[in-house]
Amino acid sequence: MGLPPPGLAGRWRRLFAGVLDWLIVNIVSAPFSWTSWEYAWDGNKGVWDRFPVEHTFLAGLVAFLYFWLLHAFWNGQTLGKKLFGMRVVQDSGGRIGVGQAAVRQAVASALEWLCCVGLLLDLGWILFDPRKQALHDKAARTVVVNA
Repeated sequence: MGLPPPGLAGRWRRLFAGVLDWLIVNIVSAPFSWTSWEYAWDGNKGVWDRFPVEHTFLAGLVAFLYFWLLHAFWNGQTLGKKLFGMRVVQDSGGRIGVGQAAVRQAVASALEWLCCVGLLLDLGWILFDPRKQALHDKAARTVVVNA
């Protein structure tokens, strides 16, 4: 691992960029995350009954694609990172690759699905890590630097 590279992005800017990105993702994925009703036969009651169905998989897919594709093909930046002047690079300083961006986002997504505990652990890691890496950064061997 070694010493942190120069120009690591600040923790607060990362937080604000992340909040902006999640706001964008939630607006874009809103049409995919509605609650609809499915009818299913309830054998105990002997009637057709309505059950709510959340479309969270589609919303999660939108979020995965947003972060993966923008990091991979837009100079390691999402809209939030661009606005706050940051980008994701390899820990060696090179441009992040498509596979590396996919691993980074897959780990982040898996941790987010662990009912807040994974998300808090992932993002909390930044507070104590000398390279300001979250767990998804460590898994993908990336760092967030000033653009």
